[in-house]
Amino acid sequence: MKRPGSSSNCWGRPVGESSQTTDSPEGNAIRCGRTGGRVDIDATLACLGALVFWSVGPIFIKYLSPFVDAWTQNALRYTVGCLFWLPLLAVAMRKGTFDRRLWKAAIIPSVANVIMQSLWATAFYFLKPAFMTMLLKTNVLWVAAFSLAVFPRERVLVRSKRFWTGLGLSVAGVAGVLCFKPDFSAQGTGFGIFLTMIAAVMWAAYVLAARMAFSGTDSRHSMAVVTIYTVAGLWVLAGLFGDVGRAANLTGTAWAVVVVSGITSISLAHALYYAAMRRIGATLPALIVLAQPFLVLAISYFMFDESLVPLQLLSGLVLLVGSAIAIWAQEHLGRAPTDPKHDSEDL
Repeated sequence: MKRPGSSSNCWGRPVGESSQTTDSPEGNAIRCGRTGGRVDIDATLACLGALVFWSVGPIFIKYLSPFVDAWTQNALRYTVGCLFWLPLLAVAMRKGTFDRRLWKAAIIPSVANVIMQSLWATAFYFLKPAFMTMLLKTNVLWVAAFSLAVFPRERVLVRSKRFWTGLGLSVAGVAGVLCFKPDFSAQGTGFGIFLTMIAAVMWAAYVLAARMAFSGTDSRHSMAVVTIYTVAGLWVLAGLFGDVGRAANLTGTAWAVVVVSGITSISLAHALYYAAMRRIGATLPALIVLAQPFLVLAISYFMFDESLVPLQLLSGLVLLVGSAIAIWAQEHLGRAPTDPKHDSEDL
């Protein structure tokens, strides 16, 4: 599941987890990624692992693009990812800790996820990985817009100078990344950009739907159910629009990429990200993952000879700084006192 909170709220927290960890010194230490005055090494490694695994995902998709269509590789990779979560789901059901209401609650988020995943993977057939990943970070703008519209408690952000500063920087960064692209008018580029922008909107819609549907549930269980539904949807689309038969001609290396990408980019990345959030809260992991486009660029430079002109790199940095400031503004909102009478309006 992209980029970066599949079964988390719209700012990257596990579903149902308050943005306010605690106002005690211990809580402040957790938010800073420290425990007992020391850096939480396990949480830091988990964050870095999630960053690496989510960064190689676009590389794997681009590598597989000459061998199979986007519909087929989506279904194949997600099937592998689904198999990772099934044992955990089976154990939870056996122990009686699984909330059966998730089967119904996950339907709408899963539909949004299927659409988003389809658009996301298809865009790599028209764009190179780093450029596409950079543009997808515009999902922060859509998450903010949807949250302001749906959750009354978050409308306080409208009065936040940090939030508007982050929003302005993000918009300026996106404009620069696009305007300074040398081959902007090349055939297929415009369509790839269009797909990426719609994928960013659908990513935000998915996160919003997940936040509303999975409040108070175990993020691992909701992730498992969404993955099952997503696999079913992707296989239907692959059957309708893809050429599934081409998968029979995949080389051993290509099959290895399918399996490794499904395990790392879809399954382990989420597992590590959730583990980090449980130990140090949501803010630091979200900020660390913002480095993804630059790591993707470093890998793509050697794999696909991709490069960005200096002004694009600068614009990308502005975009990510703006996103970081927006996350910071929301975290400040989470620690601010709220009127209890508005709590019931949040969902």
